[in-house]
Amino acid sequence: MWAIVAIVAAFAGFWLARQLHRPEPQLASGTWLPQPREIGDFSVLDQAGRSFTRRELQGHPTLVFFGFTHCPDVCPTTLATLAQIDRTARIEGMRVLLVTVDPTRDTPAVLEKYVHAFDPHFWGATGSQAAIEKLAKEFSVAVNRVELPNGDYTMDHSAAVFLLDDRARIAGIFTPPFDVDAFAADLRAAAPRLKS
Repeated sequence: MWAIVAIVAAFAGFWLARQLHRPEPQLASGTWLPQPREIGDFSVLDQAGRSFTRRELQGHPTLVFFGFTHCPDVCPTTLATLAQIDRTARIEGMRVLLVTVDPTRDTPAVLEKYVHAFDPHFWGATGSQAAIEKLAKEFSVAVNRVELPNGDYTMDHSAAVFLLDDRARIAGIFTPPFDVDAFAADLRAAAPRLKS
């Protein structure tokens, strides 16, 4: 009897040690954070005009990108690349979220049309200027409005893509240029570590 108890205890100890000391994925195109970084609570709107909070990011891995619909090149290129990466990686439950840095022009309706042009499953988030600034700060994303000579404006912003685990914590960061195959391989390598 004691032998059986000892064997069960040894197996449980071995399993627990493996769970606590899973090796970090080796990423070719991104940086894996040794300790996932919590993001604070926030309240914005999704592309359908519904409330969107940290809770909506829980339960599945998410790729988060900050950009805007009037962006001439970086944002559409990044979203088209993320659509390819998502199809190539095939990570169950993976979501892609565009958080606008231009909430004045990017209403929910504008965002919905924009993100769904890249993939019908992509999400968009907008809200008040203060709410978007707070969310950008949570991700350490730099944003700057640049006035143009014709009275219009554009937005300068960080171009990183953030990988969130299923507890809505930043687990990895990817910076351009993005290679579809390498990024997709990294997501597959990281997938087991994105689940609680």
